[in-house]
Order: sequence, then structure tokens, then C-alpha cells
Amino acid sequence: MTFNRRSLLKLAALAPAAKLVGIQIAAAEDRDFRHAITLFNDIKYPPDFAHFGYVNPAAPKGGRVRFGVVGSFDSLNPYFFKGAAGGAVQNDALLTQSLDEPSTEYGLVASGVWHPEDRSMVVFRLRPEARFHDSKAVTPDDVIWSMQALREAHPQYNFYYKNIATAEQTGTHEVTFTFTMKGNRELPMITGQLPVLPRHWWTGKDGQGRQRNIKETTLETPLGSGAYVAADVKPGASILLRRVPDYWGKDLAVNVGQNNFDEIEYIYFRDANVAFEAFKGGQYDWRGESSSKMWATGYDFPAVQAGKVVKEEITLRQVNGMQSWAMNIRRPKFQDVRLRQALNYAFDFEWANQNLFYGQYIRSRSYFNNSDMEAKGLPSPAELALLDPLKDQLPPEVFTAEYANPLNDTPQNRRKNMRQAARLLAEAGWQVTQDGGKSILKNAQGEALTIEFLLDSPLFERVALPYQQQLELLGIGISVKTVDSAQHKRRTQTFDYDIIVGSWPQSLSPGNEQRDFWGSEAAKRDGSRNYVGIANPAIDALIEKLVLAPDRESLVTACKALDRVLIWNHYVVPMWFTPYQRTARWNRFGRPETLPTLSTGFPTIWWWDEEKARKVDGT
Repeated sequence: MTFNRRSLLKLAALAPAAKLVGIQIAAAEDRDFRHAITLFNDIKYPPDFAHFGYVNPAAPKGGRVRFGVVGSFDSLNPYFFKGAAGGAVQNDALLTQSLDEPSTEYGLVASGVWHPEDRSMVVFRLRPEARFHDSKAVTPDDVIWSMQALREAHPQYNFYYKNIATAEQTGTHEVTFTFTMKGNRELPMITGQLPVLPRHWWTGKDGQGRQRNIKETTLETPLGSGAYVAADVKPGASILLRRVPDYWGKDLAVNVGQNNFDEIEYIYFRDANVAFEAFKGGQYDWRGESSSKMWATGYDFPAVQAGKVVKEEITLRQVNGMQSWAMNIRRPKFQDVRLRQALNYAFDFEWANQNLFYGQYIRSRSYFNNSDMEAKGLPSPAELALLDPLKDQLPPEVFTAEYANPLNDTPQNRRKNMRQAARLLAEAGWQVTQDGGKSILKNAQGEALTIEFLLDSPLFERVALPYQQQLELLGIGISVKTVDSAQHKRRTQTFDYDIIVGSWPQSLSPGNEQRDFWGSEAAKRDGSRNYVGIANPAIDALIEKLVLAPDRESLVTACKALDRVLIWNHYVVPMWFTPYQRTARWNRFGRPETLPTLSTGFPTIWWWDEEKARKVDGT
């Protein structure tokens, strides 16, 4: 049985001692509302802080910044999972995260937040001054409706907030969420991430008298509450945002020195090469470079040489999650671990890094690369306490060896790894047969081993095609198919693929999202990020240890144990990472002297520099 706060107050009236079996009641005067909450560590900024330490509180307002986006959009509703949504609406959340603390959130729409020690609920006090762009106040009813509507509209929200049992108004400006479990340290924080939507707008009618529906795509710009509002939308082509001069939250400490540009524009391009040429021509201002080849060879154009374009590698305090060739083990052929291992032996990362990537990458060996959560060496006693009860369900190597990828640093090692791949395939029941003079692997039923690589960008073709050649030498029939972003999204949402490029970004405080990455329930739910289809009770158990970790040390231990089990099950062929972000920008902008540790902060804490812009533009 679950109890919400109103139920508890009723029970308290019946129990004068205010003490019931299994229930502790906090009177309103006992609740210590705070300006921020954190997972484990001390909160950096005190209640009376004036601004975050990484901003320039005197940053000038003005100018514009333009971004190039490869792809298109067919909807402006970001809260429904169908369609490709353009970013035309900003709705403030209850809390907002600082960029120099890994697990702390400060009040935005909420002025204060409280939860009991067991984290069985969380209470938010709303700011009376919070407003939507039509000047109507943000109310507890909006908060409650937002939670319900988002869970109904998008399976991702429904899964993320599945441990929220009830949401109700418990004061004039107060909302209480009760949870289905205790001890989940992240639940109050992820509840605070809820974007607060205007109920009156979404349940109203549009200009043509049609009923709006959050569960439908739309090209009508939704009503927002954030620092920017859509000023011009050209469907599929561009979105122009304009700063709201009387934005209700502009003077809050969490916003001082931020949102400095008058205009932010997103310009869409169908082709990545066309997008890069547009950047070279000054059609947009900022580029995060994902192509190692482009980074090594493409930035030699005149604007770079003249200093008008700044090329910079920015190192951040970050965890590099797993990027990989992700196999869909919902398909029977991938359920044999020997086949999955063979695919890794056949992948020549060292050749690709030297010949395609200009030596810029490090091979991934962990789901938490470049962090203290990465499993190294053999399990510690603390890890063994988690792993030993699951021993019968785990690969023996979890306990006996440190994981290492096959190394293709010499021709001899390449041949050895290909022979090992062939042995593993034979052990898995795939035998070489001749078909029209061509060697093909078939199983005992006479079915040929074929694999399709589904890509959404031509950039990965130059990696997939050499890999294809290696796999075909083993007798595997390979096809490489590149589709547009909309089709790729549809197929990944329904797990209609053999292998995709699967990426799982990680934070410094992993938590409930791990259920969506690797959990058994997520494996069966369309739209989840369990791209592999992992449904492993041992992994489920380790995820819960991670989610319910009482302190940072326990969290790190659980992450390491989970890391070992994931990597030794050979669910993916690991790719690579860089410990920095590759950025290029037209030199028209100013920035704080010291950037935050967790983000570049662009464009939020940067600003338009008139003098730099004149030099770049020759005016």
C-alpha cells in the first residue's frame, strides 16, 4: 500500500502520537525546504548565492548565434515520440542543474524542495512569479498535468518516471510526489527535471478551432516559459528563437550571466558535406566536429588561417560512455556469445585508427570509460560482495580476468585474430560451404549467416565498408545500408535491425537511466535505449544495486560490477572515444575566463563580442 501526503495527514489525525508502523510523518513545520538538492555531496552554492561561479554576471546582451543541424524536422512537439521534432519551445523545469557539479540541482520554477531521509516522496514549492509566455502563472495544476501528460505521450517519460505513484497539490504553491519505493536517491532529482507545460494551452484549441493533443505531431509552436520564444519557423529548414525581454526568471541566481544572445537560429541541412561547406562560408557559427578526418584535414580554409575561425579541443570532466557496433540479440543468430565474440575479433580498430581517424581515438574497453567507475584489474572485495551471489549467472571471466579487446597492432596479430574468429564461428555451428565459388557460412539448417549494418550517416560507411571486407573473408554475407534520420529513428524505435551504431552516454552519477539502457523491461518496450535487447536477471539485480546505492563509494562499486558483466557478455563490438570535445567557431563571441568543468556552456554562458565580430566581418 502506498500513502501520499494527504493520506498521511489524515492518518496522523487518527494517531495523536504521529507514529504508525512503517510510516514517519513530517509535520509541515519540520520540513526543511532547501534551495537545492544533491545525490551525495555537499551543495556548492549557498541559499543566498548571486550567480554560478562560471558565469560573467556582467555579460552583455545582444547579437545572435547560428547552429547548423544535419537532418530535418516535421513537428514542433518535442514531447511526443513520433516525428522528428525541431527545438522551437522551451519550458522551464522545476529544478536546473549547475555545470560544475555532477549531481546537484537548484530551484528554477520551484523556489524550494524537500524530501524525507528515506526519499519516499519529494515536495516542491513553486515560485508565484513563474509565468508562461502568455503571462499566465505556472500553477501546481500545470505541474501535475505535465507529469501525467508526458507519461501518456512518450514511453521514455513513462519509463523514467515509473516509480512516481502520485502527484497532488498540497498547498497554494506546493506539489507533492510520492514514490513506489524508498532509498532511490535519484528520484527527487529526476522528478525535479520535469518540464512544466501549460495545461491551458495543450487542452485548448488552435487558431482554426481544432483541439490540440500532446500525443500528436504539430507544426504549431507550443506555448513555452523559458528564456527564448520561437520568432520564425520555416518547416524543415530553420527555426529562429528570440530572447524574451521580460522573461520571468531572468534575475534568478541560476540565470544571471546566461541567455545572453538576442537570437539563436538553427539552420537545417540535408547533407553533412553541404553543412560543412556552409560553415566554411560563414552561414552558421559553431560546430562540434564528429569526424576525425574532417578535424584532421578539413580545417585548412582561409578563415582558419586568418584567425577568423577558432579550432579548439575542450577537455571536460566527463565519462565517456560506450559507442559500439550494437548487436540486436532479439534476433536468434546473435544470441550465441561466440558469434558476438567473433565479430569483435574481426574488427580492426588499430587499422581504422591509423588510416581513417588519424590516430585521434582511444579504443573503448568499458561502459564508463575515462572515469573512476571503469572496471580495471580483478574485482575488489566490495565488488565481489555484489557479484558472488550472481556467480552462476555470470561469465567466469568476470571473476578471473581484466577485459581487453583483441589487438591488431601487427600483421601476425591480425591473422591470429581472424583465425580465432573463424574458430568461434565454427564452434557456434556455422560451417563454410561453397556457393557459386564463394565461401558462405551456413548453419545445420542450411541458413546462410547474413548481417545488415543499419546506418544514419555516410560518415560511418568508411568504417563499415572495411569491416565488411573482413567479415566477408570469414564467409558472412554483409550489407551496409544508410537511411535518412527519420527512417533510422523508426527502425531503431521498433528494433528492426541487425547491427547499428549504439551509443550510451554516461554521467558522473549514473542512476535510473541504466534501467532503460540494459534492463529486461526496457528490452521489450519500443523506443527504449536497450538497443541490444538485454534481458538478464543478473544485470537487473546489479542495476538496482546501482540505483539504490546509499553513497558515492557504493555507487562506484556497483558501476564497476555492472561494467564487468556487460563487457564480458560481449553484447557489442566496442568502438572508440576522445577525452575532449572538438569544437570550431567563428570568432565573434566572448566567454567566461574559466569554463565550467562539465560543459562548454555554449551558447548559454557565452556572449556576442562586438569588437571581435567587427574584425571577423571586416566592418
